[in-house]
Amino acid sequence: MPMEGKDIEALIREGFPNAKITITDLAGDGNHWAAEVIDDSFKGMNRVQQQRAVYASLKGKMDGAQGELHALALTTKAPE
Repeated sequence: MPMEGKDIEALIREGFPNAKITITDLAGDGNHWAAEVIDDSFKGMNRVQQQRAVYASLKGKMDGAQGELHALALTTKAPE
């Protein structure tokens, strides 16, 4: 069963409580999502480190065929 945007945001919010998070359903099918996460904790991290931190907050929901989250286009950055 696909995840809902509010569930994706809630998982990310647990790891990044003060982040600005925007979730977008890219295809309207509940399977292809985009997330933009802007958080102070990303300062000094490269993009790969930032994205790994966000994926870790998803707690395995994207892992392989068993994952509830099929596709997530992720954009991360520190606030300017």
